[in-house]
Amino acid sequence: MKPKQEILDRTLYNKNFLSLAGNGSSAVFGLINFALLARTFNSSVFGEWIVYLATAGFIEMFRFGLTNSALVRFLSGADTEEKQKLIGSNYAIGIVITLGIVVILYLTYFIFRNPIVNSPYKLFFIWYPILAIVNLPFNNAITILQAEERFLEIFYIRLLNVSSFSVFLCLNYFLNWDTSLDTVILVHLVLNLLVSVGCILKKWDGIAYLGHTDKHSLKTLLNFGKFTTLTLVGSNLLRSADTFIISISPLGSKAVAMYAIPLKLTEMLQIPLRSFAAAAYPRLSRASIKNELGKFKWYFYSYTGGMTLLFIPIILVGFVFADIFVLILGGREYLNPELIPGQSTVLLFKIFVLYGIMLPLDRMTGVALNSMNKPEKDFYKVLVMVVANIIGDLIAVFIFKSLIGVALATWLFTFIGMVLGYHFINREINLKFSMIFKIGWASIIHYFCRKPLNNE
Repeated sequence: MKPKQEILDRTLYNKNFLSLAGNGSSAVFGLINFALLARTFNSSVFGEWIVYLATAGFIEMFRFGLTNSALVRFLSGADTEEKQKLIGSNYAIGIVITLGIVVILYLTYFIFRNPIVNSPYKLFFIWYPILAIVNLPFNNAITILQAEERFLEIFYIRLLNVSSFSVFLCLNYFLNWDTSLDTVILVHLVLNLLVSVGCILKKWDGIAYLGHTDKHSLKTLLNFGKFTTLTLVGSNLLRSADTFIISISPLGSKAVAMYAIPLKLTEMLQIPLRSFAAAAYPRLSRASIKNELGKFKWYFYSYTGGMTLLFIPIILVGFVFADIFVLILGGREYLNPELIPGQSTVLLFKIFVLYGIMLPLDRMTGVALNSMNKPEKDFYKVLVMVVANIIGDLIAVFIFKSLIGVALATWLFTFIGMVLGYHFINREINLKFSMIFKIGWASIIHYFCRKPLNNE
């Protein structure tokens, strides 16, 4: 086989690449959707969409955080019978939580209807309970497929989900259909439902094993999940607390929309991060369960160092061409220095891009701690980060009235998380910091040049 063809085949069927492709396609289409909506609606209405997404994302972390990480970890070392019990128990927990959320949100809406209707959270209370029901099957499918390292199927699910919504938004924008934001959300719900139906028909979601639910599996998932839930909720707060606090501040909904532009752009950094973390988690879990400490360390060094080194050129490009990225995503309105006097979308983006160099180590320490069945350590780390972020945001918004201050608070809590996470891991397995970059670089060279590696 020719060398170029060999590299192509190895890439297309590589689990890291497929995971990257799945998250990458979601992020690219997500950016397209974001840009189209930013141009379809004015900044005030667009700010309502951002609040809806941020609040929905926060609740999603609670719903799926309770069992998803636990399911991936324990499926990695389970036999056929155990897998059926775990998958069925996970589905049962998901149904109970989802129905509970639906009841609570609609009761709250009907009791406090007037204040909710006049708040930025109206869309969330009206539409999210429906979204929670329709997206349960395909989210369960993604978790099961991740545990089985079937990233090609995950790619199909993610691509279909986001690309179909992009098609609608393109037609809506270029054909001037002039639809309302409620109509856009309704179409989004229908498309989510169709993807979930597809996952059920393909038997990827695990509903067939619902009858295998047992008490031991429920207890196993919930005991692990009580920490991972809080960790994921905290992790989501790290991203969404900025939006929540800005939305209730004197800066108003325009500031929410303005802040969302650089925040969305930095999700480009999250594409490889989520992808490689998803690929690393079952491998680290398997090594931990089998007590293969050397392999565990090698995976940690390889993924952390490789991602950090690969981030450097991405960060440089993002910093140098920040104004172009802002223009492409949000349009000229967000380059206008008078949109909110004293605030700069471009400067916000540059700050977010530079902090990205800390993200790989922060993320991988969390993945490693969960893989080692130490979710409580990851929770403590995230808790400290959340407290630091909220305090920083409140000071920035209510005292200095500065979005730049909010971005700088992001720097602070990410640095704290990076240091604290490394400290927890180092106490467990005695790491060598220099090996992160040494093995990370060796892994990059190995992948592209096929030089041998000792990963044992």
